[in-house]
Amino acid sequence: MSSHINISQVDPTAPTPQNTPLSHAPIAQGLSRPTVPDISEDNEPEEEEELGIHHAMQGLVSAKLATLIGKSSGYVESLPENVRKSVEALKGVQVKQVELQNQYKRECLELEKKYHEMQKPLFERRFKILTGAEEATMEEVEAGEKEWAKEDEDYSPLGAEATYPSVAIPEFWLTALRNHVGLSEIITDRDAEALKHLVDIHLEYLPTTDPKPGFKLIFVFTPNDFFENELLEKTYLYQEEVGYTGDFMYDHAIGTAIKWKEDKDLTKEFEIKKQRNKNTNRTRLVRKAKPTESFFNFFAPPQPPSEEDDIDGEELEEIEEKLEMDYQIGEDIKEKIIPRAIDYFTGRALEFEDFEDDDEFEDIETEEDDEDHFDDEDSDSDDASPAQRRRMPAKGGAGANQNVNPEECKQQ
Repeated sequence: MSSHINISQVDPTAPTPQNTPLSHAPIAQGLSRPTVPDISEDNEPEEEEELGIHHAMQGLVSAKLATLIGKSSGYVESLPENVRKSVEALKGVQVKQVELQNQYKRECLELEKKYHEMQKPLFERRFKILTGAEEATMEEVEAGEKEWAKEDEDYSPLGAEATYPSVAIPEFWLTALRNHVGLSEIITDRDAEALKHLVDIHLEYLPTTDPKPGFKLIFVFTPNDFFENELLEKTYLYQEEVGYTGDFMYDHAIGTAIKWKEDKDLTKEFEIKKQRNKNTNRTRLVRKAKPTESFFNFFAPPQPPSEEDDIDGEELEEIEEKLEMDYQIGEDIKEKIIPRAIDYFTGRALEFEDFEDDDEFEDIETEEDDEDHFDDEDSDSDDASPAQRRRMPAKGGAGANQNVNPEECKQQ
C-alpha cells in the first residue's frame, strides 16, 4: 500500500461507467504508485496494520457496490442529446451481435449432436467389451497400452503373450461412479449393491423438434433384487432462449419413477416404533418409513419454485442449492463420466479434477472430554445432506461446458 496517500481521504465509492470522473486518477497521472517495502521483522507490525486497513477498505467498497447494483447514477441521462443518440445506437448494434452469438451457441449444440452420433458405434463397442459380449482385439489392446505408456513411465504393458481371451469387467460403472468426487459422497453402501447391476450409461439429445433443448441420461440395469425397471432415465431441459451470458440456461429435470420391490426402497429407511394405547394400555409395533440419503434420489430431482409459491429466503436458498447440485451432477455424468468412463474406472481422471486447495482449511482440535456432552442417539451431526457438506457450483448452461472447439463451430 502506498505511503503517499492518506487512507482517510480515499473515496470508497466503487467506479462504474455511470460515476467514473472524467479527470485522471492519481495513479494514472503518475502522482503515486504502490511501493513494496523490504521484508524484515521490523516491518511486521506495520504490515499487519496495513492489512487490516486493506480489509476494511474492501468491506466498504463491497458494501458500496451492493447499493449500486441495478441503479443508475444519472450519468447517461445527463449526457447531451446527440451523445445519447450514439448510446442508443450502440444498444441497437449489440442486439444484432447478441443474435449472432445465440445463433453460434445453437449451431455449437447441433455440432455436438453430430459428433455424438459419430461416437455411438464406439460406445456400443465399449459396452460389448466391458460386458464380455465380444472379445477385445489386439489392435485395441495395443492402442490402449500405447496411450497409457505416454502418461505413465512405470506402466507395464501386457505384451504379445496376452493371447488369452478378454472377459467382462465386474462392477465397471459402480467403480467409475465412485471415483467421481461428487458422486462418491452420495453413493451409500446400500446403493452399491444395486449399482453392481448397472451395465451401461449412455446419452441421448432431445430432438430438435422438441419445444425445449436438452439431453437424457439413460442407466441400463440387469435384473436385480431392488427394482423392476431395466432402464432409469434422467432428462435435463434447458430454457428455449439463450441466457444473457450467451449459454443455454437450465430449466428443470425429469426423472424415472422407480418401481421398488417390497421393502427394497433404497431412498427410505424403516424403523420399528412401539405405540401404547391410552385407553387399553396395550402396545403394538408400528413400522414407519423416513427419507434417507441415496444415489437413487437423483431420479427424483428437485423442482424450481413457481412465482406463486410463498417461500422465504432461507428455504429458497436451500432449493437453489439442491438444483445446482442436481444439475452439476448431470453435467458431470454427461461431459466427464460417459465419454471418459475408463479413466474414471482406473482412477486416472482424478489427476485432472480441480480439487479445492486444502491449504485453506485446518483441522479443528477438540478435547476428549467434549465427547461426554453428546449423545450419539440424539446427534444430528451426521444428517447433513451431501449438498450441505459440499456445494457443487452449477455451470451457466449447455454452452458453458461443451466439448466443442469454437473454431469448429466457425467452420460449420
